[in-house]
Amino acid sequence: MSQTLATSPQTASRWSQYMVLTKPRVVQLIVFCAVIGMLLAEPGWPDLRVALPAAIGIWLVASAAAAFNCLVEQQIDRKMARTAWRPTAKGELSNVQALVFSMLLGLSGSALLYLLVNPLTMWLTFATFVGYAVIYTVVLKPLTPQNIVIGGASGAMPPVLGWAAMRGDVGPEALVMCLIIFLWTPPHFWALALYRVEDYRRSGLPMLPVTHGAEFTRLNVFLYTLVLFAATLLPFVIGMSGWLYLACAVVLGLWFIGLAFALWQDYSDALARRTFRFSILHLSLLFAALLLDHYLMPWLH
Repeated sequence: MSQTLATSPQTASRWSQYMVLTKPRVVQLIVFCAVIGMLLAEPGWPDLRVALPAAIGIWLVASAAAAFNCLVEQQIDRKMARTAWRPTAKGELSNVQALVFSMLLGLSGSALLYLLVNPLTMWLTFATFVGYAVIYTVVLKPLTPQNIVIGGASGAMPPVLGWAAMRGDVGPEALVMCLIIFLWTPPHFWALALYRVEDYRRSGLPMLPVTHGAEFTRLNVFLYTLVLFAATLLPFVIGMSGWLYLACAVVLGLWFIGLAFALWQDYSDALARRTFRFSILHLSLLFAALLLDHYLMPWLH
């Protein structure tokens, strides 16, 4: 009994280290967007016999991609205050442990999607894994300051995965949601990179604030919020949503533009941090409004 009690904290600590590799907060947003895609794909409530394994499968594969990212970037993570605490960077988990963990998550998630959802969703999710874990992390990130723009295509896929899980195809509505996340990613990430610029300079990664300076990056953040605002109006334009969503999209979009404009005109780390945090709220509330509109508008007519 005493031996069990002595080893249980160590076991708990080991599990917490594995959990850190999955980047839970990032994966939560991914699964949230995928679930929104599932819910919007059906006029009523989706079939839980499909939706539940789809959400779990997407969560597992997204967690596998995050773990693989931690494995590949451990040398870079050691140089950055934001990531130096990760178990792979600190050497608390070996390369083999991280790789096996990532493979187990990826294979189990893929099997779940293939057997209980549909092959299209499995292949799209696998392609997203390759896009993020290999093309973005290994190739693009150390190569070009536009890495986050090009690599953002993988991060924009969750609503498409959710839609495909329920419909077995990829509709224009899913692609519009994908476009919104794709255009949201650069201002979201560059706001973070602005106040973490010294971290990225030490890491050697060619992030935009390092290669082109803060002022150019701030201008890009502002310009992307303008394009993003136009994209967020598309669900209303194509008849995917109604006035409730439109009102929310306009308010959230103008708020984001206002923060980005202020950041461009008069920079401070505090404002960059505030813009980054609001960007997360922006996307979450935007998709929540899309969902609310989907279920409430038929009752309002």
